Amino acid sequence: MKAPPEILAVWNKFNDFPMETLTKAWFYSRSGAEKQRTVALMKEHKAQYGITGNCFDLAIWLLDEFKRDGIEAYPIGNELGTKEAHAALIALDAHGNRYLCDLGDQWLQPVLIEGQHEAFLTERQSGFFPAADIQVMARQGEVEIFYHRPGGKQSRQTYDTTPVAEAAFWQAGEFSQNHVYPKPLVEVRLPYKEETAHWEFDNWKSFLSTTEGLYPDHPVATLEEWVDRIGQKTGFEREFLFDSLSFYKQMKKESRR
Repeated sequence: MKAPPEILAVWNKFNDFPMETLTKAWFYSRSGAEKQRTVALMKEHKAQYGITGNCFDLAIWLLDEFKRDGIEAYPIGNELGTKEAHAALIALDAHGNRYLCDLGDQWLQPVLIEGQHEAFLTERQSGFFPAADIQVMARQGEVEIFYHRPGGKQSRQTYDTTPVAEAAFWQAGEFSQNHVYPKPLVEVRLPYKEETAHWEFDNWKSFLSTTEGLYPDHPVATLEEWVDRIGQKTGFEREFLFDSLSFYKQMKKESRR
Protein backbone atom coordinates (compact mmCIF):
# COMPACT_ATOMS: atom_id res chain seq x y z
CA MET A 1 0.00 0.00 0.00
CA LYS A 2 3.00 2.29 0.38
CA ALA A 3 4.27 4.46 -2.46
CA PRO A 4 7.61 3.65 -4.13
CA PRO A 5 10.77 5.51 -3.07
CA GLU A 6 10.65 8.08 -5.88
CA ILE A 7 7.16 9.28 -4.83
CA LEU A 8 8.04 9.18 -1.14
CA ALA A 9 11.19 11.21 -1.75
CA VAL A 10 9.09 14.10 -3.05
CA TRP A 11 6.40 13.71 -0.38
CA ASN A 12 8.97 13.74 2.40
CA LYS A 13 10.08 17.24 1.41
CA PHE A 14 6.79 18.37 2.98
CA ASN A 15 6.96 16.42 6.24
CA ASP A 16 7.25 19.59 8.32
CA PHE A 17 4.64 21.57 6.37
CA PRO A 18 1.50 22.32 8.43
CA MET A 19 -1.83 22.90 6.75
CA GLU A 20 -3.24 26.24 7.81
CA THR A 21 -5.67 28.97 6.86
CA LEU A 22 -3.76 31.76 8.61
CA THR A 23 -1.85 32.50 5.42
CA LYS A 24 -5.11 32.77 3.49
CA ALA A 25 -6.36 35.51 5.82
CA TRP A 26 -2.98 37.25 5.96
CA PHE A 27 -2.52 37.29 2.17
CA TYR A 28 -6.15 38.17 1.47
CA SER A 29 -5.79 41.35 3.49
CA ARG A 30 -2.68 42.56 1.67
CA SER A 31 -2.80 41.20 -1.90
CA GLY A 32 -4.27 42.44 -5.15
CA ALA A 33 -6.95 40.86 -7.28
CA GLU A 34 -5.23 37.46 -7.50
CA LYS A 35 -5.32 35.55 -4.23
CA GLN A 36 -3.96 32.13 -5.15
CA ARG A 37 -0.21 32.32 -4.66
CA THR A 38 2.27 30.96 -7.17
CA VAL A 39 4.79 28.34 -6.07
CA ALA A 40 7.55 30.94 -6.33
CA LEU A 41 5.68 33.25 -3.95
CA MET A 42 4.88 30.38 -1.58
CA LYS A 43 8.57 29.52 -1.41
CA GLU A 44 9.40 33.17 -0.73
CA HIS A 45 6.86 33.35 2.10
CA LYS A 46 8.09 30.04 3.55
CA ALA A 47 11.64 31.33 3.65
CA GLN A 48 10.62 34.65 5.19
CA TYR A 49 7.86 33.69 7.63
CA GLY A 50 7.96 29.88 7.86
CA ILE A 51 4.39 29.68 6.56
CA THR A 52 2.86 27.07 4.25
CA GLY A 53 -0.83 27.41 3.32
CA ASN A 54 -4.15 25.67 2.88
CA CYS A 55 -4.97 22.50 0.93
CA PHE A 56 -4.83 24.28 -2.46
CA ASP A 57 -1.47 25.86 -1.70
CA LEU A 58 -0.02 22.54 -0.58
CA ALA A 59 -1.43 20.61 -3.55
CA ILE A 60 -0.14 23.16 -6.07
CA TRP A 61 3.30 23.17 -4.46
CA LEU A 62 3.46 19.36 -4.23
CA LEU A 63 2.36 19.04 -7.86
CA ASP A 64 5.19 21.36 -8.90
CA GLU A 65 7.72 19.26 -6.98
CA PHE A 66 6.47 16.05 -8.60
CA LYS A 67 6.88 17.63 -12.03
CA ARG A 68 10.40 18.79 -11.22
CA ASP A 69 11.31 15.23 -10.26
CA GLY A 70 9.76 13.74 -13.39
CA ILE A 71 6.82 12.05 -11.62
CA GLU A 72 3.41 12.13 -13.28
CA ALA A 73 0.72 13.58 -11.02
CA TYR A 74 -2.55 15.42 -11.33
CA PRO A 75 -4.96 17.37 -9.11
CA ILE A 76 -8.23 16.01 -7.76
CA GLY A 77 -10.85 17.70 -5.63
CA ASN A 78 -14.23 17.52 -3.99
CA GLU A 79 -16.81 20.31 -4.21
CA LEU A 80 -14.42 22.53 -6.12
CA GLY A 81 -15.64 26.08 -6.56
CA THR A 82 -17.48 26.04 -3.24
CA LYS A 83 -16.55 27.05 0.30
CA GLU A 84 -16.43 23.34 1.23
CA ALA A 85 -13.83 22.46 -1.43
CA HIS A 86 -10.97 20.11 -0.65
CA ALA A 87 -7.90 19.64 -2.84
CA ALA A 88 -5.49 16.73 -3.16
CA LEU A 89 -3.33 14.96 -5.74
CA ILE A 90 -2.82 11.58 -7.32
CA ALA A 91 0.72 10.55 -8.21
CA LEU A 92 1.58 7.70 -10.56
CA ASP A 93 4.48 5.31 -10.30
CA ALA A 94 6.51 4.04 -13.25
CA HIS A 95 3.84 1.39 -13.97
CA GLY A 96 0.90 3.82 -13.86
CA ASN A 97 -0.34 2.79 -10.43
CA ARG A 98 -2.10 5.60 -8.58
CA TYR A 99 -1.35 6.87 -5.08
CA LEU A 100 -3.51 9.32 -3.15
CA CYS A 101 -1.45 12.27 -1.85
CA ASP A 102 -3.25 14.57 0.60
CA LEU A 103 -1.13 17.13 2.42
CA GLY A 104 -4.23 19.18 3.18
CA ASP A 105 -5.47 16.53 5.59
CA GLN A 106 -1.91 15.99 6.85
CA TRP A 107 -1.55 12.35 5.83
CA LEU A 108 1.70 10.73 6.90
CA GLN A 109 2.34 9.27 3.46
CA PRO A 110 0.57 8.52 0.16
CA VAL A 111 -1.51 5.35 -0.20
CA LEU A 112 -2.15 2.97 -3.11
CA ILE A 113 -5.68 3.24 -4.56
CA GLU A 114 -5.47 0.59 -7.30
CA GLY A 115 -8.02 -2.02 -6.24
CA GLN A 116 -6.66 -4.64 -8.64
CA HIS A 117 -3.03 -4.25 -7.60
CA GLU A 118 -1.51 -7.32 -5.92
CA ALA A 119 -0.34 -5.16 -2.99
CA PHE A 120 -3.76 -3.56 -2.43
CA LEU A 121 -5.45 -4.48 0.85
CA THR A 122 -8.88 -3.62 2.20
CA GLU A 123 -7.88 -4.47 5.79
CA ARG A 124 -7.06 -1.78 8.33
CA GLN A 125 -3.67 -0.16 7.82
CA SER A 126 -1.53 1.89 10.20
CA GLY A 127 1.18 4.41 9.44
CA PHE A 128 -0.71 6.37 6.79
CA PHE A 129 -2.75 8.82 8.85
CA PRO A 130 -1.90 10.39 12.21
CA ALA A 131 -3.73 8.94 15.22
CA ALA A 132 -5.88 6.61 13.12
CA ASP A 133 -5.86 3.38 11.15
CA ILE A 134 -7.34 3.54 7.68
CA GLN A 135 -9.16 1.27 5.26
CA VAL A 136 -9.17 2.01 1.54
CA MET A 137 -12.12 1.09 -0.66
CA ALA A 138 -11.38 1.70 -4.34
CA ARG A 139 -14.25 2.07 -6.78
CA GLN A 140 -14.68 3.36 -10.30
CA GLY A 141 -14.00 7.11 -10.25
CA GLU A 142 -13.66 7.40 -6.49
CA VAL A 143 -11.95 6.06 -3.40
CA GLU A 144 -13.47 5.90 0.06
CA ILE A 145 -11.31 6.10 3.16
CA PHE A 146 -12.49 4.76 6.52
CA TYR A 147 -10.74 6.18 9.57
CA HIS A 148 -10.58 4.10 12.74
CA ARG A 149 -9.69 6.27 15.71
CA PRO A 150 -9.11 5.48 19.40
CA GLY A 151 -12.13 4.46 21.43
CA GLY A 152 -13.89 2.85 18.49
CA LYS A 153 -14.65 6.16 16.76
CA GLN A 154 -15.02 5.92 12.99
CA SER A 155 -15.46 8.36 10.14
CA ARG A 156 -15.25 8.21 6.36
CA GLN A 157 -14.27 10.40 3.46
CA THR A 158 -14.78 9.94 -0.28
CA TYR A 159 -12.38 11.34 -2.88
CA ASP A 160 -13.41 11.90 -6.48
CA THR A 161 -10.40 10.54 -8.40
CA THR A 162 -11.28 12.21 -11.71
CA PRO A 163 -8.33 14.30 -12.94
CA VAL A 164 -8.94 18.05 -12.77
CA ALA A 165 -7.40 20.24 -15.45
CA GLU A 166 -4.75 22.48 -13.93
CA ALA A 167 -6.45 25.66 -15.17
CA ALA A 168 -9.71 24.60 -13.53
CA PHE A 169 -7.85 23.60 -10.37
CA TRP A 170 -6.15 26.98 -10.21
CA GLN A 171 -9.52 28.66 -10.65
CA ALA A 172 -10.92 26.60 -7.77
CA GLY A 173 -7.93 27.64 -5.68
CA GLU A 174 -8.61 31.27 -6.51
CA PHE A 175 -12.21 30.86 -5.34
CA SER A 176 -11.06 29.26 -2.11
CA GLN A 177 -8.50 31.97 -1.35
CA ASN A 178 -11.15 34.64 -1.91
CA HIS A 179 -13.41 33.16 0.78
CA VAL A 180 -11.93 33.36 4.26
CA TYR A 181 -13.90 31.21 6.70
CA PRO A 182 -14.14 33.12 9.99
CA LYS A 183 -12.71 30.28 12.10
CA PRO A 184 -8.91 29.89 11.90
CA LEU A 185 -7.40 26.44 11.42
CA VAL A 186 -3.90 25.03 11.81
CA GLU A 187 -3.00 21.32 11.56
CA VAL A 188 0.48 19.99 12.28
CA ARG A 189 2.09 16.54 12.31
CA LEU A 190 4.20 16.24 15.45
CA PRO A 191 6.36 13.49 16.97
CA TYR A 192 4.77 11.94 20.06
CA LYS A 193 6.36 8.98 21.83
CA GLU A 194 6.69 6.28 19.15
CA GLU A 195 4.27 7.83 16.64
CA THR A 196 3.49 10.93 14.63
CA ALA A 197 0.50 12.65 16.21
CA HIS A 198 -1.78 15.41 14.94
CA TRP A 199 -1.98 18.79 16.67
CA GLU A 200 -4.83 21.08 15.70
CA PHE A 201 -5.82 24.68 16.39
CA ASP A 202 -9.45 25.05 15.41
CA ASN A 203 -11.62 28.06 16.18
CA TRP A 204 -9.60 29.15 19.22
CA LYS A 205 -9.26 25.71 20.77
CA SER A 206 -6.33 23.33 20.40
CA PHE A 207 -5.70 19.65 21.04
CA LEU A 208 -3.41 16.73 20.25
CA SER A 209 -4.78 13.58 18.60
CA THR A 210 -2.82 10.38 19.30
CA THR A 211 -3.42 6.65 19.11
CA GLU A 212 -3.91 6.82 22.88
CA GLY A 213 -6.72 9.34 22.57
CA LEU A 214 -7.41 13.06 22.40
CA TYR A 215 -5.56 15.51 24.65
CA PRO A 216 -7.07 19.03 24.80
CA ASP A 217 -4.69 21.88 25.55
CA HIS A 218 -5.44 24.15 28.46
CA PRO A 219 -7.48 27.22 27.40
CA VAL A 220 -5.73 30.52 26.77
CA ALA A 221 -7.36 33.92 26.59
CA THR A 222 -5.03 36.37 24.91
CA LEU A 223 -3.80 36.78 21.36
CA GLU A 224 -0.21 36.78 22.60
CA GLU A 225 -0.70 33.37 24.23
CA TRP A 226 -2.05 31.94 20.98
CA VAL A 227 0.89 33.43 19.08
CA ASP A 228 3.25 31.69 21.51
CA ARG A 229 1.45 28.35 21.33
CA ILE A 230 1.03 28.22 17.55
CA GLY A 231 4.52 29.53 17.01
CA GLN A 232 5.94 26.78 19.20
CA LYS A 233 4.11 24.10 17.18
CA THR A 234 4.74 25.52 13.70
CA GLY A 235 7.80 27.74 13.79
CA PHE A 236 5.82 30.53 12.08
CA GLU A 237 7.14 34.06 12.49
CA ARG A 238 5.55 35.96 15.39
CA GLU A 239 4.53 39.11 13.54
CA PHE A 240 2.81 37.01 10.88
CA LEU A 241 0.91 35.09 13.55
CA PHE A 242 -0.15 38.26 15.31
CA ASP A 243 -1.36 39.87 12.06
CA SER A 244 -3.27 36.83 10.81
CA LEU A 245 -4.87 36.02 14.16
CA SER A 246 -5.86 39.68 14.57
CA PHE A 247 -7.61 39.45 11.19
CA TYR A 248 -9.65 36.50 12.46
CA LYS A 249 -10.43 38.25 15.74
CA GLN A 250 -11.78 41.20 13.76
CA MET A 251 -13.90 38.87 11.62
CA LYS A 252 -15.31 37.34 14.78
CA LYS A 253 -16.25 40.77 16.15
CA GLU A 254 -17.91 41.80 12.89
CA SER A 255 -19.91 38.57 12.74
CA ARG A 256 -21.48 39.42 16.10
CA ARG A 257 -22.79 42.77 14.92
